[in-house]
Amino acid sequence: MQKKIIITIDREVYDALYRVVGKGNISKFLENLARPHVFKEDLISADRAMAADTERESAALAWSNGLIGIANKA
Repeated sequence: MQKKIIITIDREVYDALYRVVGKGNISKFLENLARPHVFKEDLISADRAMAADTERESAALAWSNGLIGIANKA
């Protein structure tokens, strides 16, 4: 169930949101930004699930090590 709220933001911020996120997407964009701050347990559970995914963790480690190798060559 969705609830409608009224928020006040600076016109420049609104214009930038409209430009970057697009018409009709601002509410979902702001909801996605707020969600991790109000549902801390969801974030913790998601972090635990990601850490338990050993294949994903191995790929992430290989990727980050590759970045370190690129940085060392520069």
